[in-house]
Amino acid sequence: MLEKKIIIPEMDAELVSQEIGDFVVDTVKRANSTGCVIGLSGGVDSTTTAALIKKAFDSYNATHDDTLELVGYVLPSSTNIDADTEDGIKVAERLGIRCETQSIEGIVKAYEGTNPEALSNNFHRGNLTSRIRANVLSTKSATERKTVAGTGNKDEDFGIGYYTLFGDGAVHMSPISGLPKRLVRQMASYLGFEDMASRTPSAGLEPGQTDFKDLGYEYNFVELVTEGLAQGLTQEELYTHGQVHPLAKQQRAFYHDSFGEHKYHTTSEMVDDVIRRHENVAAPKMEIIHPPSAPVTLIYQ
Repeated sequence: MLEKKIIIPEMDAELVSQEIGDFVVDTVKRANSTGCVIGLSGGVDSTTTAALIKKAFDSYNATHDDTLELVGYVLPSSTNIDADTEDGIKVAERLGIRCETQSIEGIVKAYEGTNPEALSNNFHRGNLTSRIRANVLSTKSATERKTVAGTGNKDEDFGIGYYTLFGDGAVHMSPISGLPKRLVRQMASYLGFEDMASRTPSAGLEPGQTDFKDLGYEYNFVELVTEGLAQGLTQEELYTHGQVHPLAKQQRAFYHDSFGEHKYHTTSEMVDDVIRRHENVAAPKMEIIHPPSAPVTLIYQ
């Protein structure tokens, strides 16, 4: 019996950028909002989201009397390297949008009085930092009568739930949550941000943190496993699948070369972790908070 191929979708970047842009403008107008606020980290997700929104607002503003504005906020803490802040500012400058840079480290330290236990643990401190950023963005959106645009992609939000509940998940809408990380990178290049497309994903919530170091696999592996599940393959079939197993082996070797240790020893361990996060992390989070996502046309062929 022939093994069922896992079909990985492609997109027409111009069509999808128009779909996302229409969704953003419609969401903003229905909320009687004056535009969007967005957190800029210099990473590919926030850069792509900002570029898509700016493109949509420029198109809208050219044909309407009222004006929609995108405002970027760069909100570093002590766990961010200077390059994160610099890249966020550069993105705003390239897009020609208003941008404010404000350190939130003082706010983080203020929690020593109420949550000292969180500040002594990198994981909890990171999530606390994310929730503080969300609070700042939410308050900025309220005082400016704007909409908070999320920057999570499909692999993070729906694949494995790799975001902070009430932190970077606390948004009014999710423009790129229909795109896996692979297609977000393609969209970044299409929009003129090729230099950001290959940047190593990092939440910037812990010193030296990267998503790959945390997870033990890259987002293309998440996409492959979750697409396999969606296309009817069983967990056991994914363990030995001709597309999954070689990629898992390659990423285990890359992890060992990068960090001098193994996080996983078998493909089944990696598949199990993705499915565990998909079912026990992503799904419960989405039941609690589910901002509207832009509908996008993905091509399966």
